[in-house]
Amino acid sequence: MNSYTADSELSRSTEFQQNLEILRRIRFFSGLPLEALKVLAYLCTRERFKAGDRLFQQDEDDGQAFYILSGKVSLLRAQEDQEDTVRTFEQDSFLGGLSLLGPMRRLFSLKAATEVTCLILTREKFTKAMTQFSACIPKIMEAIVHNVRLWEERQLLDHTRVCTECLHRAGVSLV
Repeated sequence: MNSYTADSELSRSTEFQQNLEILRRIRFFSGLPLEALKVLAYLCTRERFKAGDRLFQQDEDDGQAFYILSGKVSLLRAQEDQEDTVRTFEQDSFLGGLSLLGPMRRLFSLKAATEVTCLILTREKFTKAMTQFSACIPKIMEAIVHNVRLWEERQLLDHTRVCTECLHRAGVSLV
C-alpha cells in the first residue's frame, strides 16, 4: 500500500467518523441504534456549493436532506414575479429531513449565500438503509412528532399574542 492510498483510506475513515458524530447529534436520527447510524454515515456524501448555487429549487422533489457543515444558506420563496428571503441557516442546521420519507415538492428554494459545504443524504439511500432497519421507523416518527410540537409551541409563543389570525392557523400538531 502506498502513502497516497493510506492517506486516502485515513481520510475516508475520518470523514465516516465525523459523519457518524453529526448524525448522532441530529434529532431526526438521534433515536436510531448505532448500527443504523453507521450505515447512514457511510451513505452520506459531502458536497461544496459556491455562493449563489441552488441546493434545491421550489416546486421540485429532489429527495435530499442537507446538514450544513460550513457556510450560510438562504431560504427563498417565490411568489408571482418576486423571490423573497424567508430566513437564513448556518452551520449545524439540518434541512429537508421530511423529504427522506417520501415524495415531497419543495415549498422553498435553498441557495448558498456563501461558500457552503453540506453533508447530504438522499431518499433512495435512506430508504435502502431503512429496509435493513425497519424497527427504526417509529424512532424517526417520534423525532418528527417532537419537532412539529416544538415548532408549533414556538409559533404560539412568538405570534399569537400579536397576531390573532395566526392563532386561527394553529393546529399543525393535530394532523
